Formats: sequence, structure tokens, C-alpha cells
Amino acid sequence: MSRLILFNKPYGTLCQFTDERTGPPRPTLADFIAVPRVYPAGRLDTDSEGLLLLTDDGRLQARIADPRFKTPKTYLVQVEGDPQETDLDPLRRGLRLKDGMTLPAEVKRIAAPDLWPRDPPVRFRQSVPDCWLRITIREGRNRQVRRMTAAAGFPTLRLVRWRIGDWTIDDIAPGHWLDATID
Repeated sequence: MSRLILFNKPYGTLCQFTDERTGPPRPTLADFIAVPRVYPAGRLDTDSEGLLLLTDDGRLQARIADPRFKTPKTYLVQVEGDPQETDLDPLRRGLRLKDGMTLPAEVKRIAAPDLWPRDPPVRFRQSVPDCWLRITIREGRNRQVRRMTAAAGFPTLRLVRWRIGDWTIDDIAPGHWLDATID
């Protein structure tokens, strides 16, 4: 039996159990999850929120995190600007980033989702519009969604990973987790 934990990682939390940096302590997974011998299957940047999977099964961890398996990851992304459908086409075709071409992403403009408040709140500028996108990618490069939206001319303001494969953070509050152990 493989242990699988679905964790809704709050903004500002490190995706590891310890903080090696000197200075003021930062929140880590250990502040939320007191389960021995589970490890993150992939990463989520400190300034990103949402679904992080943890498991005690190395093969499951590799299947979730390894780009060869092309596990879909869906993000709710607040971007600066007001992109029209044609502005989103480069994301759908794949973009050239410094580390090469991305695979095509599924991108849809959506209404602002009913999310929890972020602490600190996203900066608001009255003179600059923003909108929300649902973006699904099948790779996992470092800060990929942020780099893709910036390359398309619409910098990311808030990024929430909502789904990985069939797993989602539906009904899991920030800082909470659900045991989804697999037989």
C-alpha cells in the first residue's frame, strides 16, 4: 500500500521539511505535516500555492514528478493584463524559453475563481487590468508557468496549482491535507 498525501500548500511555504537558510525561519512542510517518511512528488515554488503531493513510494513519486510521464498539472493563474484569445495562442502552441521549447499548453480564460485570500494579498493597480487563466501543462520545468505567461506578455500575479493528474485540492483548505492512500 502506498501512502499519498494531498496537501494545499500555502503561499510562502517551502516545499521541503527543513529550511537550510540562515535568517528568520520560513514555514516548511514540517509545520503542517507530521507524517514520517513521506516526500514531495515534485516541487511548488515558495511564492506559489496549491496542490502538492507527498508519498512514501519512490516509484509513485517518479511517475508523478518525472516529465517523461507527462502527468497533466492544472493551474489557476492570475495574470497582469487583459489577454485576448489570440494573445493566448503562443501558450497553446508552445513557447521558446531560455531552456528550449515548451510543450503546448491547454489555456482557457476563466472568471475569477472563489479562492481563499492570499497573505500577503496580490498587489492591485487600478490602472492595470488583470484576469484569470486555467493552464494545463505536461512538463514541470522550474517556474515554467510564470516564465510562459511572462514570455507571452502577461506576468503572473498569483499561481495556484489545482490539479495533478486525477488528484485535486477541491475542499482542502490552505495548510491542510488529505490522506489518499492507494492500495
